[in-house]
Amino acid sequence: MSDARNNNNGSFVAGLVLALITLFWSGAVSAQATIESVRLHRAPDHTRIVFDLPSPVDHRIDKLANPDRIVVDLMDATLDFDVSTLDYGDSPIANIRVGKHSDKTRVVFDMKQAVRPRTNLLKPIDPHGWRLVVDLFDKDGSSAEPVKTVTRPEPKPQPTGDRPMIVAVDAGHGGEDPGAHGPSGTYEKNITLQIAKRLAAKINAAPGMKAELVRNGDYYVPLAERRTIARNKFNADVFISIHADAFTDASAHGASVFALSNRGATSAKARYLAKIANESDKVAGVYEDEKDDSNLLSVLADLQVTGSVSHSLYLGRQVLDQLDDVTRLHGGRHRVEQAGFAVLKEPKMVSILVETGFISNRNEERQLRSSSHQDKIAEAILKGVQSYFRTHPAPGSWFAAQRRARGDEYRIQPGDTLSEIATQYSVSEDALRAANDLQSDRIMVGQVLKIPRS
Repeated sequence: MSDARNNNNGSFVAGLVLALITLFWSGAVSAQATIESVRLHRAPDHTRIVFDLPSPVDHRIDKLANPDRIVVDLMDATLDFDVSTLDYGDSPIANIRVGKHSDKTRVVFDMKQAVRPRTNLLKPIDPHGWRLVVDLFDKDGSSAEPVKTVTRPEPKPQPTGDRPMIVAVDAGHGGEDPGAHGPSGTYEKNITLQIAKRLAAKINAAPGMKAELVRNGDYYVPLAERRTIARNKFNADVFISIHADAFTDASAHGASVFALSNRGATSAKARYLAKIANESDKVAGVYEDEKDDSNLLSVLADLQVTGSVSHSLYLGRQVLDQLDDVTRLHGGRHRVEQAGFAVLKEPKMVSILVETGFISNRNEERQLRSSSHQDKIAEAILKGVQSYFRTHPAPGSWFAAQRRARGDEYRIQPGDTLSEIATQYSVSEDALRAANDLQSDRIMVGQVLKIPRS
């Protein structure tokens, strides 16, 4: 009888221990984070993999060779996502494997070639929650190391011959930064890229011009690097950033054009849109050493000296006038607004930002999705740029040659000097004075000068 009681007690204790172990184990398993979303973006120099996290997750990354592999361990996490749905065909990734362990999930990237891995755990920022970003930089990529913005670039080589005027076309947002979204879910990053590609095609089909796309796919380029690419890689004469933003008031509508400000924003809307645009680096997950560290005050000082702000305003007015023929303007105003847009902080380049419409407005979202409307927007921007180049041709350019052949006239803009105008049209200052009966170098805004044939 005693033995039976002891056996029963032993069975009870063993069962209790087993139950407690089971309860503890199930609690530990349930405490693991479940990752339900993974995204992949391919850029020219790297591949970005993004794990959307319900909460912060510890991780470890290893680089292995023979064969080349990148191993990411997600601690106390379960991956509930089919990685075979990721499109990595044009990346150095050959295959992705997932293994589940008791205390972690292991993700193995089999590589076609060696890469340099880098990770970044990002805090929540609208529209994202916690994210783990894994960047795989191409071994031979030109930007394997983060690009730093140089506030004062080296002078461009003096162009020779009838060269084309270069337009850097920047599609706003991209990759992890979707930009604004419309009522039906349209992402700004997709609209801006579609319009940018249409504009680039039209520029390249026009005489005397050449377009370069700052980004040509769904990936993010840091704001400072966009300027660096346009200035140093493309030697651009003009930088145009394309956007289709949103406002707190869903009824806000109409296109706008912006230039950099040296006196604060010209309106509450301009200030708001600049704030949203300048947060793109945070949304995309830019590393600390890739962030813009240029001094705005010194940039603005340079801009005032070189007259780039004045020229940007003039270009903006030409574009705005053309946009008025194809779409509504915000507030019906034919004024180029100004604010502290980080992407426009380039002292040696004429730069504008074009808001093609408000994607937050249901009617304009529908228009912006239309290929015919996108084409009209692109055509309007093209005509505005052509108008600017006719009055402000760079020395040695096709447009300068056309002006010389016509013996055209030039209307003085704010910031112009006689020496700069003479340089633009490849004529001497003495010839310019003689043709216009000038007794000094003093010129007035709005004054029309005859340009003598050289």
